[in-house]
Amino acid sequence: MSKGKWRLKVKKEFAAAHQLRNYGGKCENMHGHNFGVEVEIEGSHLDSKVEILMDFKELKNELLDVLETLDHKHLNSVEYFEHRNPSSENIARYIYDEMKKRVQTDSIRLVYASVSENDSSVATYSEE
Repeated sequence: MSKGKWRLKVKKEFAAAHQLRNYGGKCENMHGHNFGVEVEIEGSHLDSKVEILMDFKELKNELLDVLETLDHKHLNSVEYFEHRNPSSENIARYIYDEMKKRVQTDSIRLVYASVSENDSSVATYSEE
């Protein structure tokens, strides 16, 4: 018999400005986005009392805490991006790394973090 898993996904937004170093185009100039963010966790065991993988409210609050470090900031000035380009790819990795510290346990695994600049442009980071 196969063992089932549950996945939970939450979405939030933040607004920030950035400049892509060495881009060679308009995106090298400071500009801003209302970034969309999505994170997903998975696990195979539910809490025995409430029978949930993780409270959605708790997952959203952890994500909000991470996004607070980016919201309404010039991302190039955020310590993590001082020597990394604040591209959507690197923003997704930053959010993944920070969320992993907060939510990953023996029974819960962070699956991915995605960042979108708009509905048609999404960068996703995960570790297999």
